[in-house]
Amino acid sequence: MKRGIVLGAVIVVGALSMAVGRPQAQTPGPKVIDIEKLRDNLYVLTSSTVGDPATFSGGNVAVLVTDAGVVLVDTKLPGWGQAMLDKIKTVTSKPITTIINTHTHGDHTGNNGFFGATVDSITHENTAANMARMDAFKGDNTKFLPKKTFKDRMSITSGKDRIDLYYFGVGHTNGDAFIVFPALRVLHAGDMFPWKDAPFYDRNNGGSGVSHPQTIANVLAGIKDVDTVIPGHIPVTTRKELEEYQRFSSDLLAAVQGAIKAGKSVGDAVASIDLTPKYKGYQTGRMKAAIEAIYAELKP
Repeated sequence: MKRGIVLGAVIVVGALSMAVGRPQAQTPGPKVIDIEKLRDNLYVLTSSTVGDPATFSGGNVAVLVTDAGVVLVDTKLPGWGQAMLDKIKTVTSKPITTIINTHTHGDHTGNNGFFGATVDSITHENTAANMARMDAFKGDNTKFLPKKTFKDRMSITSGKDRIDLYYFGVGHTNGDAFIVFPALRVLHAGDMFPWKDAPFYDRNNGGSGVSHPQTIANVLAGIKDVDTVIPGHIPVTTRKELEEYQRFSSDLLAAVQGAIKAGKSVGDAVASIDLTPKYKGYQTGRMKAAIEAIYAELKP
């Protein structure tokens, strides 16, 4: 499946995350998800074309097959649960035992309910609070809210199946978790590193374009022994690419701060800021929204 990124799709992603349906609902029609093997027991259910409602399944999902069962990191958009399960069954017959959500948005939490209330579910404490405000987790669906939360760090399972959960600060939202499979040297970054374009700063859920570069720097300083990175929506990549994304987000913040200092309007800043000459392969479709969010944060 093509996993390109359609420019200008931030509005679509935001709308999907704010208006997801009941988490166990499954919409009709054929649904296809690709699966990529990263290690002997670690797979990724890949993302798809952001902005195309017919094919967009949600973010990248890590699938760790442990001795006790299957751990999922994120659960895509509502309606994709059966397609997820069908694809997982092609690599293991073990049951889904645990769901970890990197953050609150519906394209990462949309099928928590599909897998049932008996599955263990874990996320950062801020994300749990954000999820509790979503219509998708109200009423009867409160039973699908996370059962466990953490503040700074948590480890689950042990040995070759150990998973470390970290929180390093505000960025995309105020509750983004970083998930590390230490024995496999793999990091799931969620939408703190979603694509090669400006981040989506969800200020309604505590996101901050001012804090984001430092939070990523904290990740790089605090997590050393990984060489493979699962981003939110683009193909699996490397630690080096995450390091570049930190520099990109830092340069974006500096450019906006410079525009404010120069007295530029937000419109003038949008028209003048272009980082693509320095960052080859990066896109500009999300720059406007990110610049506007940083302006709103610095000049409310």
